[in-house]
Amino acid sequence: MTKIGFIGLGTMGASFASNLIKAGFAVTVHDIHRQVAEPHLAAGASWAATPRELAAASDVIMTSLPGPPEVEAVALDESDGLIAGMRPGAVLFDLSTNSPTLIRRIHEVFAAKGLHCLDAPVSGGPKGAASGKLAIWVGGDREVFTANRAALDALGDQVRYIGPIGAGAVAKLVHNAAGYAIQTALAEVFSAGVKAGVDPLALFEAVRQGARGRQRTFDSLQDHYLINQYDPADFALRLAHKDVSLAAELGRDYGVPMRLINLTLAEMTEALGRGWGDRDSRVSMLLQQERAGVDFAVDPKDVKAVLDAD
Repeated sequence: MTKIGFIGLGTMGASFASNLIKAGFAVTVHDIHRQVAEPHLAAGASWAATPRELAAASDVIMTSLPGPPEVEAVALDESDGLIAGMRPGAVLFDLSTNSPTLIRRIHEVFAAKGLHCLDAPVSGGPKGAASGKLAIWVGGDREVFTANRAALDALGDQVRYIGPIGAGAVAKLVHNAAGYAIQTALAEVFSAGVKAGVDPLALFEAVRQGARGRQRTFDSLQDHYLINQYDPADFALRLAHKDVSLAAELGRDYGVPMRLINLTLAEMTEALGRGWGDRDSRVSMLLQQERAGVDFAVDPKDVKAVLDAD
């Protein structure tokens, strides 16, 4: 039986460790607060006083920690860290929201000692951690992932290999940053709508049934952006520019700051200046690609295959 070591029994980690025990794995746990491990010990888990001790007893190790400083200390401390106790061939899956730069450095240090490190950040929140309805995005050696994914499958129902080491961490940061940016934009426009006299519940009820409200957040990338095709337009940039101009005007009329809407309007105005007014409204997204120095076009058939796999 694969021996699992789990470090970090916080809001997410506590559920992860419990689900591993329920799945029948031999689990050893560690946390800086021993008392939080009591339910797991009562359920059959073993206790390790240090990451080093846990590593020595484990084939696959998982960490669910607050951030990069904690992951670095647990993984690389030469006296009590994982690296001091892991056996050659052992695997670390870091489930934390971590720095791609750090996880790549840990991978490099581990590799020099015959150890494996993969980033495997999760998305689903505490409810998903408890229920197993969770996405896990893995970066690292594909063969190591395939050989050891059973432990990940016990945690989430959407385990995906994303690419080389650090790819999972990048995907998680893209996802989370987008979510908080959208949250900020929603606060901005919703406050304007309420101040303009619409009841909050009525406004919520209305907009969630609109085109954007009915669509999964990232699905809109399929139509034009991913495939890099903006002609013919589904909805012309010049018309979208008018809509956003009116929203900015609404904010001015009611004294509501509209920082993100004004920034969006500036982007669309710059795109209009390129002569793109009759192209699809998403063509303004090309401006950021230019600034970032990236250029890509995904085959529409490959995009469809991803959607069909859901």
